[in-house]
Amino acid sequence: MDIQLQQHLAVFARDVLRLCLWLAILFAIFVPVERFFGRLPKKVFRTAFGTDLAYFFLSGLLPKLLLIVPLTFLAASLHRYVPSEFYASVAELPIWVRVAGAIVIGDIGTYWAHRLAHDIPFLWRFHSIHHSAEEVDWLVNSRGHPIDLAFTRLFGLVPMYALGLAQPTGNGVDMVPILVVLIGTVWGFFIHANVGWRFGPLEWFISTPAFHHWHHANDGPGLTHQNFAPMLPWVDRIFGTYYLPQSWPKKYGTDTSVSPALVDQLLLRRPS
Repeated sequence: MDIQLQQHLAVFARDVLRLCLWLAILFAIFVPVERFFGRLPKKVFRTAFGTDLAYFFLSGLLPKLLLIVPLTFLAASLHRYVPSEFYASVAELPIWVRVAGAIVIGDIGTYWAHRLAHDIPFLWRFHSIHHSAEEVDWLVNSRGHPIDLAFTRLFGLVPMYALGLAQPTGNGVDMVPILVVLIGTVWGFFIHANVGWRFGPLEWFISTPAFHHWHHANDGPGLTHQNFAPMLPWVDRIFGTYYLPQSWPKKYGTDTSVSPALVDQLLLRRPS
């Protein structure tokens, strides 16, 4: 077998193993939490569990492949047009400052990608798959077309790199984008979780299950365009899309017709 092919297969196997371990950790955390603190009674292996499980692996493997070319082009452009002294000065900041700044900047970028995915019909064709879930729990976080996920992540990563908060031209491993992606991923599973927890004044500053569940609400046409920020709800406040009453949604899903079949969703085939 060709050595290069062997190397690619080894990387693929490593990524699959990493995702299996990650799934086991998430399962061990969220299944008991939803069992004891669930807002709605729900089976672990609910309807569409298998589809969302498949998306868990697709979401962990495909978007990063789709991002290789645009991020490589971005790194080359920044290396060419931005003075290296600028990045050197930012790199000297404490890592906690860079991580905090990257979270804020990345959240604003992701907010606009998410909002555009609702506003532009072409992008909504991909994003509506995520909103097709009529039962929302931790695993629904994984449900997303790879192109939709790549588009959203690109909007979050570009400003982070452009401002030097992550170092695309550095020689070593930069922990900032790794930490930001890890924190964002864990938080994404948390805010989709089927729990009835409320957090009082903290809900002004950090996204919670209640905040994001209202984003998935299908309670009426006036409640379908709010709460786009993944982690920082005050971003929605700034741009006028914040909505968080004391009640919870009565219904989830979307009026857009989405096939329940995984292959149909990936090929954007609507049910007849």
